[in-house]
Amino acid sequence: MRTLMKRSFAALFILSLAANSYAHRAWILPGATVLSGDDPWVTLDAAISNDIFHTDYHAMRLDDVNVTSPKGVSVALQNAHTGKYRSSFDLNLTEPGTYRIYTASNGLLAQWLSDDGQRRRWPGRGEAYTDEGFQNNVPSEASDLRVTQVSRRIETFVTAGAPTEQVLAPSGSGLELVPVTHPNDLFADETAEFQFVIDGEPAAGTQVVAIAAGMRYRNSQDAIETTADEQGKVSITWPHAGMYWLSATYTDERAAEPATQRSGAYTGVFEVLPL
Repeated sequence: MRTLMKRSFAALFILSLAANSYAHRAWILPGATVLSGDDPWVTLDAAISNDIFHTDYHAMRLDDVNVTSPKGVSVALQNAHTGKYRSSFDLNLTEPGTYRIYTASNGLLAQWLSDDGQRRRWPGRGEAYTDEGFQNNVPSEASDLRVTQVSRRIETFVTAGAPTEQVLAPSGSGLELVPVTHPNDLFADETAEFQFVIDGEPAAGTQVVAIAAGMRYRNSQDAIETTADEQGKVSITWPHAGMYWLSATYTDERAAEPATQRSGAYTGVFEVLPL
Protein backbone atom coordinates (compact mmCIF):
# COMPACT_ATOMS: atom_id res chain seq x y z
CA MET A 1 0.00 0.00 0.00
CA ARG A 2 2.66 2.51 1.00
CA THR A 3 4.71 2.02 -2.14
CA LEU A 4 2.75 4.93 -3.62
CA MET A 5 3.73 7.75 -5.94
CA LYS A 6 6.16 9.87 -3.97
CA ARG A 7 5.00 13.19 -5.34
CA SER A 8 4.70 16.49 -3.54
CA PHE A 9 1.82 16.15 -1.14
CA ALA A 10 1.32 19.89 -1.38
CA ALA A 11 0.43 19.46 -5.05
CA LEU A 12 -1.84 16.51 -4.25
CA PHE A 13 -3.61 18.49 -1.53
CA ILE A 14 -4.16 21.49 -3.80
CA LEU A 15 -5.58 19.25 -6.49
CA SER A 16 -7.88 17.58 -3.98
CA LEU A 17 -9.30 20.94 -3.01
CA ALA A 18 -9.57 22.07 -6.60
CA ALA A 19 -11.29 18.93 -7.77
CA ASN A 20 -13.94 18.92 -5.04
CA SER A 21 -14.40 22.48 -3.86
CA TYR A 22 -17.50 24.40 -4.85
CA ALA A 23 -15.37 27.47 -5.49
CA HIS A 24 -12.25 26.12 -7.17
CA ARG A 25 -12.12 23.69 -10.08
CA ALA A 26 -9.08 22.21 -11.80
CA TRP A 27 -9.01 21.48 -15.52
CA ILE A 28 -6.88 20.76 -18.57
CA LEU A 29 -8.62 22.28 -21.59
CA PRO A 30 -7.68 21.44 -25.21
CA GLY A 31 -8.39 23.92 -27.98
CA ALA A 32 -10.02 21.02 -29.84
CA THR A 33 -10.30 17.29 -29.22
CA VAL A 34 -10.68 15.94 -32.77
CA LEU A 35 -8.04 17.00 -35.29
CA SER A 36 -7.08 16.11 -38.83
CA GLY A 37 -4.36 16.90 -41.32
CA ASP A 38 -0.86 15.66 -42.02
CA ASP A 39 0.80 17.37 -39.04
CA PRO A 40 -1.83 18.32 -36.43
CA TRP A 41 -1.00 20.42 -33.37
CA VAL A 42 -3.19 21.34 -30.43
CA THR A 43 -2.78 23.91 -27.65
CA LEU A 44 -3.97 23.15 -24.11
CA ASP A 45 -4.53 25.37 -21.08
CA ALA A 46 -4.32 24.12 -17.49
CA ALA A 47 -5.61 26.03 -14.50
CA ILE A 48 -7.55 26.05 -11.25
CA SER A 49 -10.39 28.54 -11.37
CA ASN A 50 -13.62 29.70 -9.78
CA ASP A 51 -15.65 29.70 -12.99
CA ILE A 52 -15.07 26.76 -15.31
CA PHE A 53 -12.55 27.51 -18.06
CA HIS A 54 -12.19 31.12 -16.91
CA THR A 55 -8.68 31.84 -15.63
CA ASP A 56 -9.33 33.71 -12.39
CA TYR A 57 -7.54 31.83 -9.57
CA HIS A 58 -4.11 30.34 -10.34
CA ALA A 59 -2.18 28.31 -12.88
CA MET A 60 -1.76 24.55 -12.69
CA ARG A 61 1.85 23.43 -12.45
CA LEU A 62 2.97 21.43 -15.47
CA ASP A 63 5.63 19.34 -13.66
CA ASP A 64 3.26 16.39 -13.24
CA VAL A 65 1.30 16.70 -16.49
CA ASN A 66 1.84 13.61 -18.65
CA VAL A 67 0.88 12.76 -22.22
CA THR A 68 0.51 9.23 -23.56
CA SER A 69 0.41 8.60 -27.31
CA PRO A 70 -1.93 6.15 -29.08
CA LYS A 71 0.86 3.57 -28.94
CA GLY A 72 1.44 4.07 -25.21
CA VAL A 73 4.59 6.20 -25.55
CA SER A 74 5.23 9.29 -23.43
CA VAL A 75 5.01 12.54 -25.41
CA ALA A 76 6.87 15.74 -24.49
CA LEU A 77 5.04 19.02 -23.92
CA GLN A 78 6.02 21.69 -26.42
CA ASN A 79 6.27 25.45 -25.75
CA ALA A 80 5.25 25.01 -22.10
CA HIS A 81 4.60 28.21 -20.18
CA THR A 82 3.17 29.00 -16.75
CA GLY A 83 1.73 32.42 -16.03
CA LYS A 84 -0.11 33.77 -13.02
CA TYR A 85 -3.53 32.38 -13.84
CA ARG A 86 -2.92 29.57 -16.32
CA SER A 87 -0.34 27.28 -17.84
CA SER A 88 -0.32 26.39 -21.53
CA PHE A 89 1.49 23.99 -23.81
CA ASP A 90 1.36 22.56 -27.31
CA LEU A 91 1.24 18.96 -28.50
CA ASN A 92 2.35 17.72 -31.89
CA LEU A 93 0.16 14.71 -32.68
CA THR A 94 2.64 12.76 -34.76
CA GLU A 95 0.74 9.46 -34.46
CA PRO A 96 -2.84 8.92 -35.60
CA GLY A 97 -5.24 7.98 -32.82
CA THR A 98 -6.21 9.03 -29.29
CA TYR A 99 -3.88 10.69 -26.76
CA ARG A 100 -4.40 10.92 -22.99
CA ILE A 101 -3.28 14.12 -21.21
CA TYR A 102 -3.36 13.82 -17.43
CA THR A 103 -1.97 14.42 -13.98
CA ALA A 104 -2.47 11.82 -11.25
CA SER A 105 -1.48 11.57 -7.58
CA ASN A 106 -1.90 8.88 -4.94
CA GLY A 107 -0.81 9.11 -1.31
CA LEU A 108 -1.71 8.91 2.37
CA LEU A 109 -3.09 11.74 4.46
CA ALA A 110 -2.90 11.38 8.26
CA GLN A 111 -4.80 13.60 10.70
CA TRP A 112 -4.91 13.40 14.50
CA LEU A 113 -5.30 15.38 17.72
CA SER A 114 -2.15 16.34 19.60
CA ASP A 115 -1.85 16.17 23.38
CA ASP A 116 -2.87 19.83 23.60
CA GLY A 117 -5.99 19.22 21.49
CA GLN A 118 -4.69 20.72 18.23
CA ARG A 119 -5.52 19.11 14.91
CA ARG A 120 -2.33 17.87 13.19
CA ARG A 121 -1.78 16.71 9.64
CA TRP A 122 0.99 14.88 7.77
CA PRO A 123 2.39 15.38 5.17
CA GLY A 124 2.20 19.15 5.46
CA ARG A 125 2.46 21.71 2.72
CA GLY A 126 5.63 21.25 0.68
CA GLU A 127 6.34 17.79 2.11
CA ALA A 128 6.53 14.61 0.06
CA TYR A 129 5.09 11.30 1.24
CA THR A 130 7.63 8.60 2.14
CA ASP A 131 7.29 5.39 4.14
CA GLU A 132 10.01 6.58 6.52
CA GLY A 133 8.36 9.96 6.93
CA PHE A 134 5.06 8.32 7.79
CA GLN A 135 6.71 6.14 10.46
CA ASN A 136 8.62 9.08 11.97
CA ASN A 137 5.88 11.72 11.92
CA VAL A 138 2.56 9.96 12.49
CA PRO A 139 2.08 8.68 16.07
CA SER A 140 0.47 5.25 15.85
CA GLU A 141 -1.51 5.74 19.08
CA ALA A 142 -2.51 9.37 18.57
CA SER A 143 -5.96 10.53 19.59
CA ASP A 144 -8.56 10.51 16.78
CA LEU A 145 -6.02 9.26 14.24
CA ARG A 146 -7.44 9.13 10.71
CA VAL A 147 -5.40 7.86 7.77
CA THR A 148 -6.91 8.24 4.32
CA GLN A 149 -5.72 6.88 1.00
CA VAL A 150 -6.22 9.85 -1.33
CA SER A 151 -6.12 9.69 -5.13
CA ARG A 152 -6.66 12.50 -7.62
CA ARG A 153 -6.74 12.40 -11.43
CA ILE A 154 -7.29 15.28 -13.89
CA GLU A 155 -7.33 14.47 -17.59
CA THR A 156 -8.58 15.04 -21.11
CA PHE A 157 -8.27 13.26 -24.46
CA VAL A 158 -7.51 14.40 -28.01
CA THR A 159 -7.61 12.39 -31.22
CA ALA A 160 -5.77 12.79 -34.51
CA GLY A 161 -7.85 11.15 -37.23
CA ALA A 162 -9.93 8.17 -36.10
CA PRO A 163 -10.36 7.39 -32.36
CA THR A 164 -8.36 4.50 -30.89
CA GLU A 165 -8.73 2.55 -27.63
CA GLN A 166 -5.27 1.72 -26.24
CA VAL A 167 -4.82 4.77 -23.98
CA LEU A 168 -8.30 4.32 -22.48
CA ALA A 169 -7.26 1.32 -20.37
CA PRO A 170 -7.20 2.11 -16.61
CA SER A 171 -3.95 2.02 -14.65
CA GLY A 172 -5.56 0.24 -11.69
CA SER A 173 -4.61 3.00 -9.26
CA GLY A 174 -7.09 5.44 -7.74
CA LEU A 175 -10.42 6.61 -9.12
CA GLU A 176 -10.48 6.39 -12.91
CA LEU A 177 -12.94 6.79 -15.76
CA VAL A 178 -13.19 3.89 -18.20
CA PRO A 179 -15.00 5.11 -21.32
CA VAL A 180 -17.72 2.85 -22.69
CA THR A 181 -18.48 5.63 -25.16
CA HIS A 182 -15.22 6.98 -26.60
CA PRO A 183 -14.44 10.38 -25.02
CA ASN A 184 -13.77 11.91 -28.45
CA ASP A 185 -17.00 10.56 -29.93
CA LEU A 186 -19.57 12.60 -27.98
CA PHE A 187 -22.50 14.40 -29.63
CA ALA A 188 -25.26 16.74 -28.49
CA ASP A 189 -28.59 15.09 -27.61
CA GLU A 190 -26.91 11.67 -27.51
CA THR A 191 -26.26 9.61 -24.37
CA ALA A 192 -22.71 8.66 -23.41
CA GLU A 193 -21.88 5.84 -21.00
CA PHE A 194 -18.84 5.88 -18.70
CA GLN A 195 -17.65 3.49 -16.00
CA PHE A 196 -15.78 4.53 -12.86
CA VAL A 197 -13.36 2.17 -11.14
CA ILE A 198 -11.39 2.51 -7.89
CA ASP A 199 -8.06 0.67 -7.84
CA GLY A 200 -9.33 -1.34 -10.82
CA GLU A 201 -12.70 -2.38 -9.30
CA PRO A 202 -16.16 -0.93 -10.09
CA ALA A 203 -16.76 2.20 -8.00
CA ALA A 204 -20.46 1.87 -7.22
CA GLY A 205 -22.03 5.03 -5.84
CA THR A 206 -19.54 7.44 -7.41
CA GLN A 207 -21.05 10.94 -7.40
CA VAL A 208 -20.76 12.63 -10.80
CA VAL A 209 -21.37 16.24 -11.85
CA ALA A 210 -21.01 17.62 -15.39
CA ILE A 211 -21.15 21.35 -16.14
CA ALA A 212 -21.01 22.99 -19.56
CA ALA A 213 -18.61 25.81 -20.39
CA GLY A 214 -19.91 29.37 -20.17
CA MET A 215 -21.23 29.24 -16.61
CA ARG A 216 -19.80 32.73 -16.12
CA TYR A 217 -22.54 33.96 -18.43
CA ARG A 218 -25.43 31.99 -16.90
CA ASN A 219 -27.52 32.63 -13.82
CA SER A 220 -27.17 28.98 -12.76
CA GLN A 221 -24.60 26.21 -13.19
CA ASP A 222 -27.12 23.95 -15.01
CA ALA A 223 -25.22 20.99 -13.59
CA ILE A 224 -25.97 17.44 -14.69
CA GLU A 225 -25.80 15.23 -11.58
CA THR A 226 -25.89 11.45 -11.43
CA THR A 227 -24.71 8.48 -9.35
CA ALA A 228 -22.88 5.40 -10.63
CA ASP A 229 -24.73 2.07 -10.48
CA GLU A 230 -23.42 -1.19 -9.00
CA GLN A 231 -21.05 -1.60 -11.97
CA GLY A 232 -19.76 1.94 -11.52
CA LYS A 233 -21.54 3.07 -14.70
CA VAL A 234 -23.26 6.35 -15.45
CA SER A 235 -25.15 7.64 -18.48
CA ILE A 236 -25.08 11.31 -19.47
CA THR A 237 -27.19 12.92 -22.19
CA TRP A 238 -25.48 16.07 -23.41
CA PRO A 239 -28.01 18.91 -23.81
CA HIS A 240 -25.96 20.85 -26.34
CA ALA A 241 -22.58 21.01 -28.04
CA GLY A 242 -19.54 22.52 -26.34
CA MET A 243 -16.88 21.82 -23.76
CA TYR A 244 -17.90 20.13 -20.49
CA TRP A 245 -16.15 19.85 -17.12
CA LEU A 246 -16.89 16.57 -15.33
CA SER A 247 -16.12 15.86 -11.67
CA ALA A 248 -16.49 12.53 -9.85
CA THR A 249 -15.91 11.69 -6.18
CA TYR A 250 -15.85 8.39 -4.31
CA THR A 251 -15.25 7.23 -0.73
CA ASP A 252 -15.35 3.89 1.08
CA GLU A 253 -13.85 2.09 4.08
CA ARG A 254 -11.93 -0.52 2.08
CA ALA A 255 -8.46 1.01 2.23
CA ALA A 256 -5.33 -1.06 2.81
CA GLU A 257 -3.50 -0.56 6.11
CA PRO A 258 -2.49 1.77 7.60
CA ALA A 259 -5.33 3.74 5.95
CA THR A 260 -8.89 3.23 7.14
CA GLN A 261 -10.65 5.20 4.41
CA ARG A 262 -10.23 5.43 0.65
CA SER A 263 -11.05 8.68 -1.16
CA GLY A 264 -10.84 9.31 -4.88
CA ALA A 265 -11.53 12.34 -7.09
CA TYR A 266 -11.60 12.49 -10.88
CA THR A 267 -11.88 15.48 -13.19
CA GLY A 268 -12.21 15.28 -16.96
CA VAL A 269 -12.77 17.74 -19.79
CA PHE A 270 -14.81 16.54 -22.77
CA GLU A 271 -15.87 18.13 -26.02
CA VAL A 272 -19.42 17.46 -27.24
CA LEU A 273 -19.87 18.03 -30.96
CA PRO A 274 -23.04 19.04 -32.82
CA LEU A 275 -24.83 16.33 -34.78
